Amino acid sequence: MATQTPKTPTSAGTTFSAASLQFLNKLAQNNSRDWFKEHQEEYESTVRTPALRFIEQMQPGILAISSKLTAVPKKVGGSLMRPQRDSRFSKDKTPYKTNVGIQFRHFQGKDVHAPGLYLHIAPEGCFIAAGIWHPESKALNAIRQCIDENPNAYQKALQELQSQGFIMDGDSLSRPPKGFDKTHPLLTELKRKDFIALKNIDFEELCKPDAINFCAEQFQHCSQLMAYLCFALELDF
Repeated sequence: MATQTPKTPTSAGTTFSAASLQFLNKLAQNNSRDWFKEHQEEYESTVRTPALRFIEQMQPGILAISSKLTAVPKKVGGSLMRPQRDSRFSKDKTPYKTNVGIQFRHFQGKDVHAPGLYLHIAPEGCFIAAGIWHPESKALNAIRQCIDENPNAYQKALQELQSQGFIMDGDSLSRPPKGFDKTHPLLTELKRKDFIALKNIDFEELCKPDAINFCAEQFQHCSQLMAYLCFALELDF
């Protein structure tokens, strides 16, 4: 039976608006459960509903990159990250995030530490990202070993990202990881604890009628990195 090629997204009108960012600004100034409860309807109409609509409209574009990635427009347990902060181990005890996080992660991943594509919206800045954040030690070692044994494909992925304005970001070790020499030609990459490609974008891009196409195109530039990470972790892509 022949498989159908996923359709690329088309312009479907705007999802986010200036009101989305205005709510996040107000939340930053009034970050309490009582205030949030009083403004729940505003959150729903200006932030959560637009975000869920964005996720739904992004589905064809995400599947065009890989059918193994998920775009799930659910209030809880989908691609939209929850607004509540986990403040158990933080000095900052404010209850809510003042940003919107949307992750299109690999279906075999259980949490935010899985390989995925990501959109971050916040008053202080927005960005598109791809890769894997804080992988557990076994996964981290597998990626490093893959880079050591298969450097060319990794370097090609980096070149594609750099040509499109992405940078590699995240935490890194200060010393070479165990088992790797300090003279290794890809030592900077091997020292990474996160393998994240990041590109800052203007919030206004997300308010335009072609925002879905814009984001899908940016995510496409990250497909080589995503494919490489999945190869290293023995995940389908």
